[in-house]
Amino acid sequence: MKGVTQVGKAYFMGIDTGTNSSKGVLIDAQGTVLGLHTTSHAMENPRPNYYEHDADRDWWGDFCTISRALIEKTGVDPKDIRAVGLSALGADCLPVDENCRPLRKAILYGIDARAVKEMEQLTELYGEEQIRAWYGRPLCSSDVMPKILWIKNNEPEIYAKTHKFLTGSSFLAAKLTGNYVVDRFLGLASFNPLYDPKTWKPVPELCAPVCRPDQLAEIREAADLAGTVTAEAARETGLAEGTPVITGTDDSGAEAISCGVVEPGKMMLQLGSSVYMILGTETLVDDERLWREEFIVPGLCDISAGTNAAGSLTKWFRDVLFPDAVSLEKEGGPDAYETMLKGVGEIPPGSDGLITLPYFAGERTPVNDPDARGVLFGLTLGHTRAHLYRSALESVGFSIMQQIRLMESHPEVKLDRIIAVGGGTLNPVWMQIITDILGRSVATPEQTVGACYGDAMMAALGIRWEGFESYADLTKLIRTGKVYEPDPAAHEKYKAYQRIYDELYPATAELAHAASRLAVE
Repeated sequence: MKGVTQVGKAYFMGIDTGTNSSKGVLIDAQGTVLGLHTTSHAMENPRPNYYEHDADRDWWGDFCTISRALIEKTGVDPKDIRAVGLSALGADCLPVDENCRPLRKAILYGIDARAVKEMEQLTELYGEEQIRAWYGRPLCSSDVMPKILWIKNNEPEIYAKTHKFLTGSSFLAAKLTGNYVVDRFLGLASFNPLYDPKTWKPVPELCAPVCRPDQLAEIREAADLAGTVTAEAARETGLAEGTPVITGTDDSGAEAISCGVVEPGKMMLQLGSSVYMILGTETLVDDERLWREEFIVPGLCDISAGTNAAGSLTKWFRDVLFPDAVSLEKEGGPDAYETMLKGVGEIPPGSDGLITLPYFAGERTPVNDPDARGVLFGLTLGHTRAHLYRSALESVGFSIMQQIRLMESHPEVKLDRIIAVGGGTLNPVWMQIITDILGRSVATPEQTVGACYGDAMMAALGIRWEGFESYADLTKLIRTGKVYEPDPAAHEKYKAYQRIYDELYPATAELAHAASRLAVE
């Protein structure tokens, strides 16, 4: 579809569904934000390593609420919303029936590590060498294939009724348009090796041990149209029937687009409930400690990494160690997180010898260990809860540094710009700590809306609105905001603590595994 001069008002909606909340934005063709709306939902944790969402309530319910709220807040005529973009936490596993009704709670992305036995089963079936050839690493909790097999092994009655196995963005696109699609980025990476990377079609012989080929969605590019809003979806969302809807993608990928990861050397550092890092690369880079994919942007690859606990870690500290800050907020006082920072800035780098392993929810990269556990190392009677909180903030920085070093250990990888996004960027103390640990500049975008902004941008690209012919064209909507510069003295001090951090997991892993087993006996 070639971009031409188009007349009339033009607005683009983007809605992103995350781990603990959903957020939507309405922008015009110049990228100006006309309206924002956010809703919250809970992540269910019914058993250790099990994490779930109610897809109808948390995903579709949030989408409908946000869409209606944006239209009401802005007063925009739904007919002037030219296209809708969407993203969701990924990659999840949601079985649905022929009417797109969820058959169980959605099994969430890499944070859900229930399918350990299925990973072992598939590795034994295909062999470690073949698994590494497909993934560039062993199977891990972020892969969808073991999650599907877990349903087949443990819930055969649900498996038998399943029409499609979807991820979050696929479910929302299906609810909006009636079509079952998944973008190439998620389909080829998270559902690997169930699709042929050249034809994008399911491979029957590889699907056979896990699911039927017809139980998988059709692969399209993220900005390709999934279809148009159905009459039923129009009634529920307030959108106009017939409005184009793009295929969409995962939340991290959409947020990377929103901050300019459209060429090699650009990295998104997403500070949300977890940390997710996406660095654009020219080619696929194999490192079993990290992940690699062909990115959303055609022709661009990426190397990525994820730390399970970031915002979820600070939330744990808030709820468990700072109940007074929560009470003060409820009484009309400052935000609890603002109160928690009192005194943290005065504590020296390294928190007076206190080092935290942030593995409170197991860990993804680089250890890929669902049974990893959090550690507070070096406690003395002189430490306060402010020390504990600063050390937790530092631990996320140490994890980021560890993963960047792994990425840059590959000579073909370059990193020339880091753009930080997500709720964590609202904490300037945390941002400076991370910057000092990394020893390099960290920028934030002027527009900090997040993944939903990327969704709206891709919606404009999806219909080739005037001036938007390629992903590179979207960067004209992105402007740099605050740039954090490292303190050289703090960086030097952090180097010594980084060495201790790097050695803590290998030194405690066996004991952590033993403790994990005892906890579930």
